[in-house]
This record gives sequence, structure tokens and C-alpha cells, in this order.
Amino acid sequence: MNMHVFDWGISIFLLALMTVAALWTKRFTRTVADFLAANRCGGRYLLATAEGAANTGAIYFMAMFEMHYSAGFTAAWWRLMMFPAAVLIALSGWVVYRFRQTRAMTMAQFFEIRYSKRFRIFTGILAWACGTLNFGIFPAVGARFFIYFCGLPDSFNMFGVFIPSFPLVMFILISIALFFTFLGGQIAIMVTDFIQGVFSNVAGIILLVILFGLFSWNQIGTALMTAPAEASLIHPFHTGQVKDFNVWYFLISVFVLFYCHLSWQGSQGFNCSAKSPHEARMGKIIGSFREAATIVPMILLPIFAYTLMHHANFTSQAASANAIFAKISNPSIRTQMTIPVALSQILPVGAIGLMCTIILAAFLANCEAYLHSWGSIFIQDVILPLRKKPLTPKEHIKLLRISIIGIAVFVFCWSLLFKQTTQIFFYFAITGTIYLGGSGAAIIGGLYWKRGTTSAAWVAMILGATLGVAGILIYEFYPNFPINGQVMWFIAMASSAIAYIVISLAGKQKFNMDQMLHRGKYSLEQDTVVAPDRGSILLERLGITREFSRLDKVVFAISIAWTFMWILVFVCGILFNVFTDVSNESWLKFWKIWVVVNVVYCVLVSIWLTLGGLFDLKKMFMSLAKKQRDASDDGVVGHDGSSRTSLVNIESTINN
Repeated sequence: MNMHVFDWGISIFLLALMTVAALWTKRFTRTVADFLAANRCGGRYLLATAEGAANTGAIYFMAMFEMHYSAGFTAAWWRLMMFPAAVLIALSGWVVYRFRQTRAMTMAQFFEIRYSKRFRIFTGILAWACGTLNFGIFPAVGARFFIYFCGLPDSFNMFGVFIPSFPLVMFILISIALFFTFLGGQIAIMVTDFIQGVFSNVAGIILLVILFGLFSWNQIGTALMTAPAEASLIHPFHTGQVKDFNVWYFLISVFVLFYCHLSWQGSQGFNCSAKSPHEARMGKIIGSFREAATIVPMILLPIFAYTLMHHANFTSQAASANAIFAKISNPSIRTQMTIPVALSQILPVGAIGLMCTIILAAFLANCEAYLHSWGSIFIQDVILPLRKKPLTPKEHIKLLRISIIGIAVFVFCWSLLFKQTTQIFFYFAITGTIYLGGSGAAIIGGLYWKRGTTSAAWVAMILGATLGVAGILIYEFYPNFPINGQVMWFIAMASSAIAYIVISLAGKQKFNMDQMLHRGKYSLEQDTVVAPDRGSILLERLGITREFSRLDKVVFAISIAWTFMWILVFVCGILFNVFTDVSNESWLKFWKIWVVVNVVYCVLVSIWLTLGGLFDLKKMFMSLAKKQRDASDDGVVGHDGSSRTSLVNIESTINN
């Protein structure tokens, strides 16, 4: 076993801290709005850190490990084209601002407000089925990491009975996540995920410092140079033999950022937890800083592992790792476990515990959000729209918890029985296409275009789902199909978007957007935030509205400056490589500068978000303690008091 008592102590400390925090939140969970949306009391720093932790699960770590072990620094270069797109989305409040204006608790609830109840039920079923299937491998990937990284035995002897490690570890991990989710719903998730996010930020920086003490830059460069000439891990313009994670993968990813923003409902509780639409936008802007910082360890850890496996100075450690790989028969799992196994051979006591706890925190944060999301979507968007008699808050929350247990049981069984044959990111693309292929068209069209029709939304969703299912069948019966899951996803998205536009233009329907978005005479005082100064027309056209305080404008300006710096680096790099034959040595110097700049960036962002998040935590608990509860605010369209909670009657939303 690789874990020392001190290493176990780090993990136990984090779990104890999270348990105390989750128990504290239980007293504030009184209504459905508390359980589903933290009663809309989330501040920007709390949202940025907690949602970032929820989206950065253990499986995302493993997927990024796979990518950067096979593509090295070159994937980080092409990822630069995604960074400006992500920041632009955050700065503009793309989708998230208008979705928060609707005050819907789930995306399918918005679909009922905008389209119809039948469409809500259909998309609720589709999102739930697709999301649960996608979630199905998370426990397996997480459990395998802990088994191989910690060096756990194949089985444990419990009272004379030998229990295999794999199902036991999965059961323990899911049970912990279920416990936190049950205690306080979205409130507990936000608090525990914030703790996990802060820990991961700090521990990740410490881990990188330790690893740079174990590996010199010369050793890293020498190891990366061993890659084939046209599959370079250093030179992004010498990657002609890279099959999957090439420039086309990232070009499609840029399109996905815009088209699928908020489509995926794995952390949907955060989408409706902000205390105002403006706070939701600022949370996304600040979250883009955290996301850029979080990716740095995910890029560098595979680089260290590759160095260990390919540099002559680490022959003995590589031999030990290869002996473990030889025992793994499934090639996909062997690829997934490369980085955990390799690093476990060299990390010292303490560092082992840090990395183990980082992945544990990531797993729990992600698993809590997914259990909560898919469990609540099934109740909110499938069961409740079919009921005629409303539930009491106590009955409603009980039903949500039963559904969450059902999700936990399914993903445990799926992880236990499913044999993974493709890389994680492509499994995501294949399973996600069923819902994501058409949902982007329905969401963007519904929020931004009054001409979008219900018929167009139906066709887009059905077409996207059909192409998604076709992709799964193709890969099941033809594993070597030349088009990968990412390209299949793009085909489904483009087809659905075109269908939505064409069918909407053929109709004559015009939707009352002001009523749905609570603008003008429909505005709500509690969702309105106006800064003291009047602002200017020029700034408003740049996205800086009257809601922006002076500090907000500073954050906005820094985000733009940081983004344009990397755009300039990316454009200059492309132009320079077009006209000059840049050497690998020059690229290594660039990557060294990139590492230094980004590690410093990680430190500054971690301090900023930690302090801001602690302040937001205090304000959230103060708000929850004194806030008047509204039992009708339960996500059911048509209840009494719907005008207060944005649950508008769709029969009155058509306006010629």
C-alpha cells in the first residue's frame, strides 16, 4: 500500500471538515427552493469556486490526463483558442443571465415556460436518461484511481469474507457523496464543494512545487523529445499523426462552448442558485479565472508522468509502473491509470496524500452535484408535471431524496457491469449527444429569439437524439468507425440548429419575451441590481451594464486584458510558425515561460477566490437565516403565486 498514516490523515481531515459543514447546513433546508436552489442566495465567489469544483470531477482529471499524456503541451496550445471563447461567454452572460431571469429551477422547467408541458416532460426524460448514462462510469473511474494510486489490495478480508476492492471502494465513495447531498441539498453541496475547491487549489499548487523539485526542466524536455516527429508533444504544428486530440477536436470544442452552454445539467443546481441574474453573470466571469487556473495541474501532471516513463533517470520507477500495467488487461483502463500509477512510484509521503485527497475532493464535489441534478430532474421534469395534486414541501423533498438514491444505485450497477472501450472524452461525446445535439438550439432559440416555435424545438431535440443514438449503435457494432465521437456530436448539433431555424421561420409565432424574462412591466424587485452611477451607452454595448459596480468593472477589465494577452500570443505564434521553422528547443523555452506564468496565476487566483468565497459564505447563511420562505416556489408551473416565482402561465405568452 502506497499510503502512509500521514497521507490518510490528510484525507480524513478534509472529510471531517466537510461533514461538520454539511451538518451545519441542515438547519437551513426547509423548503424545495432551499433543497434545489439554495433559495437563490449564492454569491459570485462562492458560485465560482463551488461550481468549478463540481464541474472538475475525478473523471475530468482522468480524461485530461489521457489527453495530455498522448498530446503533451500541444493540446494546451490548441486549447488557447477555447480560452477567449470561454471568457467571452462569461463576460457577456451568454445564456446564464437570461436563464436566471426566468427563475426556472431546471432547464426543462424553462422549456415548459417557453414551449409546452409535453416538451418539458420529453426533454426531462431525455436529459435524465442521457445524463444518468453519462454519469454511469464516474464511480468506476474514481474507484480505479484510488485502487491503483493508493496501492490497495484486490480484496479485503472482512470477518472471514473476502470482498473485492472495486465494488467496495465504489460503494464507500458513492455513500459519502449521498450523505452530503441528503443533509442539505443544494445548500450543503455549495458549502462542501467550496471547501473542496479551496483545498484543491492550495493542494494542487503545493503538489506542483514538490514535483518540480523531483523533475528538472531538462529531464522533462529530453523525455518529451522522444515522441515521434509528427506526433510531437512540444511543437503544436508537428502533430500530423495525432489522431484524436488535434486542432479539429478543439475547433469543435469552441463551437460546443457556445452551442451547449448550460445545456448539460450535471450541475444544474448552480444555474439557479445565484441571488440575482447579475450575480450569476459575475460568478461565471470569476469562474473563468478559476477554470484557467485549475487546468494547469491537469496539464502538468501527465507531463511529469510521461517524463518518468521515458527518461533514463527514472528507469527503476518506470519498471515498477510497467509491472502494474501488465496486470491490467483492458487497454482503455490501462491508459486511464497511466498517470496515477506512474506518479505513485515517485511521490513522497505527504505528496501522495495531497494528490489522493485532491482526486477525492474532485470526485465528491462532482458526484454530489450529479446525484442532486439527475435525481431532481427526474422528479421536477418528469413526475411532477404529470401530477394533478401538489405536494407539501416535506413530501416533495422526500421524493427528491428517493430519486437521488435511485440514481446512486443505477450508477453503482452500471460502473460494476459496463466495460469501457473508448477514452473518457469520447464516451462523454457519444452519450452526451443524445440530449446535447438538439438542446442547444432549443435553449438559445428560446432565450434569444421570439420567433422560435414549439414545433422547431421538438424537431431539433428529436433529430439530435436520433443522431446520438445512431452514433452509439455505430460504435457498438463498428468500433473502428473513422469518425470519432466529437465529430458525430458536431454533426448532430449543426443539423439540429439548422432544423430549428428553418422550421421557426416557416411559422408565425411571436413569444412574449419580456414576461418570461421579467423585463419592463414584468420586472421583479428582488432580481434587480442597479449601481449608483448611470453608466454609458458605449459601456453597455460592451456588456458593462448599469448593474456593474466599480469593482465589477475592474474584474471585467482584467478578464478582457488577460484574454487578449493569450489571443495575441496565439495569433503571433501561428503567424511566426507559418513563416519560420520554429525549433523544438524554442518551443520548450516557450512552455517554460508558460508554466511559470500560469503557476503564479494559480497562486493569485486561489487567494482571491478563497477570501471572496468565505465572505460570500457568511452572507449566504445570514440571508438564509432571515429569508421568508415561499412554499409555492417549487418549480411547478401554474401553482398559485406563479407571478412571484417566474412560473408564468404559458397560455398568455403568445403575443402577435
